[in-house]
Amino acid sequence: MSLSNLFLKVPRKRQRGVALIIALIVLVGLSLAGVALVRSVDTSSLIAGNLAFRQSATTAGDAGVEAARTWLLANTGALTADVPASAYYATSQDALDLTGNRTPDNAADNVVWSGNNMTATCLAQDVAGNTACYIIHRLCNGAGPIDAATCSTKQTAKGGSSLGAGRPMTTYQERAWTMVATMAYYRVTVRIAGPRNNVSFVQVFLVI
Repeated sequence: MSLSNLFLKVPRKRQRGVALIIALIVLVGLSLAGVALVRSVDTSSLIAGNLAFRQSATTAGDAGVEAARTWLLANTGALTADVPASAYYATSQDALDLTGNRTPDNAADNVVWSGNNMTATCLAQDVAGNTACYIIHRLCNGAGPIDAATCSTKQTAKGGSSLGAGRPMTTYQERAWTMVATMAYYRVTVRIAGPRNNVSFVQVFLVI
């Protein structure tokens, strides 16, 4: 009997399916890894998109602040009384809900940012789909001329005063001016409504 015939007559061992089980386990592991990778990419894209919308809303908020500042500078002679049509109030209205979340919308202690009873001033929608609305409050307890006793104020030297602290130390002199100009603080609150129903708030304080 030849050697080749001897090998042909040897019975083959029965296959037990171990390789198939290992292959299935590896396949399941690869599938889970693929699902995890897809979810990770989706989450990263969502976070990046949210950051982009947040940055866009902040830029729109800057536009609202600038619009409010422009209005204040153009109406310095009319800041002693409320101007509701321009969303300006000569008092701080500390009990006011600036988020506008109180109901009903026409409540006296609630800012209405949209709708028929709106108490804010809104800018035109920008190219990114953001709409900025603002409301201005002078930080005073009551209307009327600026009073340091009832308003948050800042005193500044009038033009032409000798600023001793700004001189070189060799020629330093004490402050000699006596006339000062009193300026009031104004709180500007801006609400930005984005294209994906996202809402952001920006608040700044101006001295004018």
